[in-house]
Amino acid sequence: MNVLGELQRWYESNCDDDWEHQYGIKIDTLDNPGWSLFVDLAGTSLADREFAEIEEMHSEREWIACKVEGRQFVGHGGPQMLERLISEFLRWADAAQPNP
Repeated sequence: MNVLGELQRWYESNCDDDWEHQYGIKIDTLDNPGWSLFVDLAGTSLADREFAEIEEMHSEREWIACKVEGRQFVGHGGPQMLERLISEFLRWADAAQPNP
């Protein structure tokens, strides 16, 4: 799976000439070092979906924490964990989609 391409598709599928003006996706860096991923869920099919928190600490630089907080997916991880953060979001989002 090309996670960046999949994230772009998820974003585009929620753009309806309204949602993207108020909500979106933010990727940022942390100073410890690491990454943050924030995905707004309000106005999407995921807004009220349950998410089982993820918290893994393998080492000082290999760690990940993901949760849904106030209609926002929030993920943080070590400097090599950005792809995993995005993958965890997409895995959850894909599981919410009905099978064709």
